Amino acid sequence: MNRHAIRAVYGFEMARTFRTLVQSILTPVLTTSLYFVVFGSAIGSRVSQIGGVPFAAFIVPGLIMLSVLTESIGNASFGIYFPKWSGTIYELLSAPVGAAEILLGYVGAAASKSVLIGLIILATSAFFVPVSILHPLWMVVFLLLTALTFSLFGFVLGIWATSWEKLQFVPALVITPLTFLGGSFYSIDMLPPFWRAATLFNPVVYLISGFRWSFYGQGDVDIRISFAIIVGILAACLALAAWMIRSGWRLRH
Repeated sequence: MNRHAIRAVYGFEMARTFRTLVQSILTPVLTTSLYFVVFGSAIGSRVSQIGGVPFAAFIVPGLIMLSVLTESIGNASFGIYFPKWSGTIYELLSAPVGAAEILLGYVGAAASKSVLIGLIILATSAFFVPVSILHPLWMVVFLLLTALTFSLFGFVLGIWATSWEKLQFVPALVITPLTFLGGSFYSIDMLPPFWRAATLFNPVVYLISGFRWSFYGQGDVDIRISFAIIVGILAACLALAAWMIRSGWRLRH
């Protein structure tokens, strides 16, 4: 394995974040604060608790997942699409670099940024509500798996996209609605039976449920199902991304 190539790609992608470090940190902090002001105050005054957890604390895992999903897809898709759009991708493809090195560099950098954002939001949340984590190891596992999975998905999206409009289409019109409808700010047990059953077809439900379980020991679905779902999505995205690189689909032509 070409470790120099991994460090070069990873370092280049991380340097892009550090050039806008204030924006990268300030944006999630302000966004999280606004969510707590709007949802915590407006809705929290009417819904005091959900499952025995104060509403303001209940939405913390959902806020983290919302940001991690968005950042993972955005960072990874832009990271691979920009060199494809500018033509510099051919320099990478002509170098002695394999699919594993490319994936580790681009996806690793995108996942690192997302995990950092998630931890910043977690720290910001502690200023508004007392946050307890009953299963810290599982919290880290779900955070890392989610960041890796959706960074891989963003990488696939960046290769698939043939325009900037397509690059924004899936995150804006598919991923964001699925996240908001996946129980980020409520429990799906609060829904009518029909809509609860329909919501179970949303894969984001399992991610948020498993992540919330690591905080409060309760989730909308079984923790084992949540873990199996995210591992399955990770494996599918990894296989698809590796095939795209090896075949050169929309990369070489």
